[in-house]
Amino acid sequence: MPPDQPTGYLIVSAVLFTIGVVGVLVRRNPLIMFMSIELMLNAVNLSFMTFARYLDSVDGWIFVFLVLTVAAAEVVVGLAIIVSIFRARRDINIDELDSMKG
Repeated sequence: MPPDQPTGYLIVSAVLFTIGVVGVLVRRNPLIMFMSIELMLNAVNLSFMTFARYLDSVDGWIFVFLVLTVAAAEVVVGLAIIVSIFRARRDINIDELDSMKG
């Protein structure tokens, strides 16, 4: 396979995205779920960069920058919520978080 073919990168991206989906669906710890979401976002970034290089376009770079910005905001807000829940309950099992009461 020539080095400029995107197939290998897209396969790695699909595998990373699948691992992230399984992590979100199977695990009950919110921190693991956040890491799985980040893995999915990075898999999407890898595919954007692959297509940007393959198509010789900068559009993929712009989408990657947007995704990185959204991921940073998601981490800040999500971790603040998780820390707040952990301080209040001392347990962060996602199945027991059925209300937003303090």
